Amino acid sequence: MEERTFFEQGNVKVTNARFVSDGQTYAMSNVTSVKPFEKKPPRALGIILVLVGLGVMVGANTLLGLLVLGVGLAILFVIKPVYHVLLATSAGETRALMTKDREYLNQVVHAVNEAMIHRG
Repeated sequence: MEERTFFEQGNVKVTNARFVSDGQTYAMSNVTSVKPFEKKPPRALGIILVLVGLGVMVGANTLLGLLVLGVGLAILFVIKPVYHVLLATSAGETRALMTKDREYLNQVVHAVNEAMIHRG
């Protein structure tokens, strides 16, 4: 059977025979399922800095409080979740790809699903 490509962008390639990501190759014949996974960023530091900034603004130094508040808000809004492609095989689950782009992740997951269907 001829190898058919379902997705190829950068260092990621999905065919009916293999899934290549960051130099690692996974045989599609061993993949039993694929799913997206979202790892949310830790937000505790940002929340703590916002609260401390508000406290400093009210209590002592408005300028310092605004600075700490701004840093806390920046942390909360700048840090993005990380998305993974999880491949399930008989050996367990593997995080095969990591990205911060949800749409890109969805395209790869869709391509792996299509490759599995094509494989039969």
